[in-house]
Amino acid sequence: MRTHDLSRRSFLGVAAAAPLAFTTAWRGSARDVPVGLELYSVRTELAKDLLGTVAAVGRMGYKVVEFYAPYLDWTPDTAKGVRKVLDDSGLVCHSTHNNAPSFTPDGLKKATELNQIIGSRALIMASAPRATTADAWKAVGDQLTSIYEQLKPAGMTTGYHNHQVEWRPVDGKRPIDILAAATPKDVILQFDVGTCVEMGADPIAWIDANPGRIRSVHCKDWSKAAGYKAAFGEGDAPWKAIFDAAEKTGGVEYYLIEQETGNEQAGELPMVQRCLENWNRLRRA
Repeated sequence: MRTHDLSRRSFLGVAAAAPLAFTTAWRGSARDVPVGLELYSVRTELAKDLLGTVAAVGRMGYKVVEFYAPYLDWTPDTAKGVRKVLDDSGLVCHSTHNNAPSFTPDGLKKATELNQIIGSRALIMASAPRATTADAWKAVGDQLTSIYEQLKPAGMTTGYHNHQVEWRPVDGKRPIDILAAATPKDVILQFDVGTCVEMGADPIAWIDANPGRIRSVHCKDWSKAAGYKAAFGEGDAPWKAIFDAAEKTGGVEYYLIEQETGNEQAGELPMVQRCLENWNRLRRA
């Protein structure tokens, strides 16, 4: 039976019965940057069973997870339950994805508390408010700088996650470059590879231009033939060159596989397992 044909029920059952079968993370001195999962990839399963889905991701062999915006609705007790499952599953959470509510005064206070409980040290801005001018993008950079200054005393930081729009020039400048110039070096430039490739930008040049700031990478693939239906490692992104640049120059601390179309194919859990299998093959090559 092909792994990506597993049903949700059979997948969870097999994973629970034989967790070691999914633990295939690459080990080696040049390959020790851990691989994780952006949990938006399994958003439907997460909504059905938060703790069970997180545990299943750990059994596959992922080492890191990143929660996304709905986590802000948790209570502290919910976060403590999540932290226990993370610890029991050998998982860590270094960052979360956040929408505008996390960056209001009350929202930032709550987001900080929840992130600290689960062990996360970075509140990543998942996308910008609507910005159509260079000055508007500079204002986003100023907002990120303010957020960073508020988080810094707690030993935390913020960051920005790019999509397609940041690669399109505005007033003669790319928004992604405006944001990089407008923020301190400790503000993470979380690199979404798929959108960069789709827009025809050079991922290696972007990493090389921002040494030490590409501390996390969303390993989302894209291809001309399949678009974002491509599983990780099956699209057009030059992954080996990206890994080399991220590890030598970018300062990457962890990778996060992201695949948003599992439900349109064989299911979310089988898809992210398939992506991890592709990851392991690429890292061994």
